[in-house]
Amino acid sequence: MAEIDVIIIGAGASGLMCAIEAGKRGRKVLVLDHANKAGKKILMSGGGRCNFTNYSIEPDNFISNNPHFCKSALTRYTQWDFIALIERYHIAFHEREHGQLFCNDSAKDILTMLLAECHNAGVEIRLNTDISNIQRGGDSFTLTSNQGHFVCASLVIATGGLSIPKMGATPFGYKIAEQFGINVLPTRAGLVPFTLQPDDKDTFSPLSGIAIACVVSNTRQSFRENILFTHRGLSGPAILQLSSYWHAGEAITVDLLPDENVAQTLKTKRQQKAKHTLKTILETYLPKRLLACLFTEELLALSLQDCSDKHLALVATRLHQWTIKPNGTEGYRTAEVTLGGVDCDEISSKTMASKTMPNLYFVGEVLDVTGWLGGYNFQWAWSSAWCAGQYV
Repeated sequence: MAEIDVIIIGAGASGLMCAIEAGKRGRKVLVLDHANKAGKKILMSGGGRCNFTNYSIEPDNFISNNPHFCKSALTRYTQWDFIALIERYHIAFHEREHGQLFCNDSAKDILTMLLAECHNAGVEIRLNTDISNIQRGGDSFTLTSNQGHFVCASLVIATGGLSIPKMGATPFGYKIAEQFGINVLPTRAGLVPFTLQPDDKDTFSPLSGIAIACVVSNTRQSFRENILFTHRGLSGPAILQLSSYWHAGEAITVDLLPDENVAQTLKTKRQQKAKHTLKTILETYLPKRLLACLFTEELLALSLQDCSDKHLALVATRLHQWTIKPNGTEGYRTAEVTLGGVDCDEISSKTMASKTMPNLYFVGEVLDVTGWLGGYNFQWAWSSAWCAGQYV
């Protein structure tokens, strides 16, 4: 039976980062994962280029039942700390909109760096390891697996959430928390496309592939980004962002022309005796196919001179306040993150340790901390894992 200082379950972003920090402190560290490769989600992230952090990281970019929980970790291990690490490895990167940072070449660069750091810190990683039982006895944990029994003084759960089950996501981390009496808040898919009601799907699915820069909002949050029409519903950055703040049964509002005052623009053109139809004018702003889905042929065919104020108000309202009620989301299958998880009220924000079960730690997505799209979830992985790594 192997005796180890620290066992980390999960060889993803947070698990590897925690292992590195614990190994640097001279701890004997073993990382276990049921997958056949470490860092699978790192490799697929950001279209294969890994949006590893963001230039602007604030607590307001995160969702949690305990909104103050993330502050300590994000302050102690910042985006600048992680940037310094990748610069040490001469990994070329670039900034995209909203401060998002991506590798120039490949997400493999980030994983290769983490594995090199693990190697340098003396960390052992074992893959294809299925854990069937975890028991607490005295001051240690005993793990039973298909590769034998392991005993450790500190146990770190870095198993992630339920997103993208085809990549191996399971509720394993939540079950461990519950086994040891730690509350787990209800989970749901976040950063995920919306599906539409059957009638709306029939109307808008022919627009698949069209992207529009707009503002999408509900009663709690608003995002200005692109939306993308798909054959199943609505996607794109604005939709993914809002999905994390959406509850079933709610409608969302889309301002398709946030930089225009449509009513005023049309009234001005009417005063100028413009001899265009409504369709001709609106087509300078939005795709023909979208307009055909939003308005009747009769309305679009009207000459601007024949449009009443009521007509113009109707058009303006539809374009600035297009309201649609999603049927649901695509769920964990395509979700980038999992909302909810291990209750942060039961975890130390300084050490990431359970307040009731000594030497049991939780890091990364398994916790009830969910970041926005744009590198925030990776930064939470790095920050929370770094903090735990100083104490395990």
